[in-house]
Amino acid sequence: MAKAKSAFVCTECGSEFSKWQGQCSGCREWNTLQEIRVGATVLPGAAPAAGAVAGSAARSASNGRGGYAGTLSDNVTDLSNVSLAEVPRFSSTFGEFDRVLGGGLVPGSAVLLGGHPGAGKSTLLLQTACKLAQQKRSLYVTGEESLSQVAMRAHRLQLPTQGLKMLAETSVETILATAEREKPEVLIIDSIQTMHLEDLSSAPGGVSQVRESAAALTRFAKRTNTVLLLVGHVTKDGSLAGPKVLEHMIDASLLLEGDGDSRFRTLRGQKNRFGAVNELGVFAMVELGLKEVKNPSAIFLSRSEEQSSGSLVMVVWEGTRPILIEVQALLDDSPLGNPRRVAVGLDGNRLSMLLAVLNKHGGLFTGDQDVFLNVVGGVKVLETSADLAVLCAVVSSLQNRPLPRELVVFGEVGLSGEIRPVPSGQERIVEAAKHGFTRAIVPKGNAPKNPPKGMTIVAVDKLSQALEAL
Repeated sequence: MAKAKSAFVCTECGSEFSKWQGQCSGCREWNTLQEIRVGATVLPGAAPAAGAVAGSAARSASNGRGGYAGTLSDNVTDLSNVSLAEVPRFSSTFGEFDRVLGGGLVPGSAVLLGGHPGAGKSTLLLQTACKLAQQKRSLYVTGEESLSQVAMRAHRLQLPTQGLKMLAETSVETILATAEREKPEVLIIDSIQTMHLEDLSSAPGGVSQVRESAAALTRFAKRTNTVLLLVGHVTKDGSLAGPKVLEHMIDASLLLEGDGDSRFRTLRGQKNRFGAVNELGVFAMVELGLKEVKNPSAIFLSRSEEQSSGSLVMVVWEGTRPILIEVQALLDDSPLGNPRRVAVGLDGNRLSMLLAVLNKHGGLFTGDQDVFLNVVGGVKVLETSADLAVLCAVVSSLQNRPLPRELVVFGEVGLSGEIRPVPSGQERIVEAAKHGFTRAIVPKGNAPKNPPKGMTIVAVDKLSQALEAL
C-alpha cells in the first residue's frame, strides 16, 4: 500500500515542519502552517490502493515516477536530434484569445485563466467551450455553479449547447475517472480553488489542495494530449491566489482584467511557454457575452468633440501591434503639504520621476500641484514609450492650453532630459496615419526617412525641443 508523506509549510516564509504547530518558528506568524503532500512511496510488491487518482495518477504512483512532462524516457538524446516539428495548434474560436496564447491552443498544454470576480472568466470559457464542442470533444467541469446555472447562462448568451459534456464535481479523482472514460480533447475546470483530493485532510482552496489538484490534472493533460483550461481566483492585490508553485506547473498564465464600470476587458499573458507574454487581447462585454475587439485603437480614441487641456493621444506597442490610446492629465493647486500623485493605468513611481525631469530640464515646477493621470479605457500601459506623451499632457493641463486633436506623441524620457527612441517606431507612425493623425512628435532615432503621406514628423532629442514643438 502507498504510504503518504506530508509536511507543513508556512505560507508566509516557506519554512517547512514535520508536524503542525500554532506559531511558525521562522517568521513568528500564527496559524500560517498548511499541510502539503510531499509524495507517496509505494511499498515493494504492493498494488496501488483502490480509489487512487484514476488513470495517470495511479500509473505514476505504481512506477514511482510522478512528473508533469507527460512522456518520460530513460535514454539520453542529443539536442541536435530532437525533432523541430511545428507544435500543432487549433483555434479557440476567439482571435484575441488565440493572439494572447501565441496562435491557438496546444494539445497537452495547461492554461490558467485568472481575474477578479465579475471580470468574465467563466463567460469567456463557456463561450469557448460551446463553440469548440462543435468540432472537438469538450468537457466542462463546474465546481462553483450548478448545471442549471451554467445552462441558464448559455441560454442567455444564445450559445450552441449541443455536444458540450457537463460535469458538476469537485473531486479530482472523480473528474479524472470521467475524463478517462469520455476522452475529451478540451477539459475546462471552473475553478481550481474548489477542487480537492480525497487523501488530503485540508479544505478545498488550501495550499496543498490547490497544488496537488493542479498537479494531478496537469499530469493527465500531458499524458493524454488534452488541452486543460483552469479558472483561478486572484487576491485583492491582483495576483493569482494559491501557492506560487501553481504558476510553475502550468504552461500559460493569463489574466483577464477590467473595471466594474467599464465594459471593456483586457486579456494579458503573464507566462506562456508557446508564445510571447507581451500580447494583449481586448474584449467588450455585451448582452451576448464577451465580444472580441479587433481594432482597439478605434475604441480607445472615442474622444469628445470639444477640445480640452490635458488630453493627448499616444501610441503604445502591445505584443505585435500598435495601439492608439488617449492619456489625460489634470493639475490643480494642492492645499496639502505633500501634493498628491495619482496615476491610473500607469506606474505612479515613474510619474513622480517624470515630474522631476520636467522641473529640472523643462523649467516647469509642479511641486505645489496635485497631479492626476488617467489612461482612457482602463488599459494598463507597461512600456516607457508613454513618457513623452505623459509630460506633454501634464504641460497642457498646467498651462490650460488644449493640444491639437491631430497630434500624436510617443518616446521615452531619460533622467537627463534626452528623448530616447523606442522599438517599432515606423509601425507606430503608420498606425497613427491610418487613423487620420497628421502631426507626430517622435524621438529623432524613430524619425522615418519617408513619412506617410500627409503626416508631419517633428523629431526631437531633448525634452526642451518637444515642449517648444507643442
